[in-house]
Amino acid sequence: MSEGRRQMTAEQMEIKLKSLAEPQYRQFSSKLLPPEEAKTMLGVRLPQLRSLARKMAKEDWRTFLAECPDDFFEEIMLQGMIIGCVDVGPEERFCYIRNFIPKITNWSVCDSFCAGLKFAKQFPKAVWQFLQPYLQDSGEYPARFGLVMLLDYFSQEPYTEKALRRIDAVPSKAYYARMAAAWAISVCYVHNPKVTMAYLQHSSLDVPTFNKALQKITESNRASPEGKAAIRQLKR
Repeated sequence: MSEGRRQMTAEQMEIKLKSLAEPQYRQFSSKLLPPEEAKTMLGVRLPQLRSLARKMAKEDWRTFLAECPDDFFEEIMLQGMIIGCVDVGPEERFCYIRNFIPKITNWSVCDSFCAGLKFAKQFPKAVWQFLQPYLQDSGEYPARFGLVMLLDYFSQEPYTEKALRRIDAVPSKAYYARMAAAWAISVCYVHNPKVTMAYLQHSSLDVPTFNKALQKITESNRASPEGKAAIRQLKR
């Protein structure tokens, strides 16, 4: 932080977020979340949150994260975005990620958080190992975190086959975890149809998740007509 520059406090950030809130946007976006989650939404657009996260990443972000409350949806979202864009080594970032995951209680925070963890491209082996406990977690959102990280960063070679094996073994049967599993399989198919097709022919996924994966593949604009026809034949 440069000399003379004032650090934005958590209290000031709350005031800032409320000033950026748009009632109409909140009315639309809150419908996409469970009712209890929607109650905490202010209605700040994601690009504005990302801009604030980049600003905070250049200030005393460690203090901010330590003091920032979890009262509003946007406060939690902002914390995740900051963790993704700060300039730190992987081990320190892993600590912050580990502490943040219990705060993930909806798909929106989960998926935005994962999208911001682009350091995974630079440290794939370390991130792969970090994800393994979450892929073995029976909790809905720890599992979704692991699965969305797979589809974002490990759906292409040399990880496609390994990712598919991990998806097949995820123990969580919760809705948002299973939907992430289906989504991850469809992304693997787009990047590597041959390997994913071989997996689907021997998958041990439950029937609803398996068929949802097939549906997502056939809905993709990146799958060939011939591939979609073959996928439809696999429906259970």
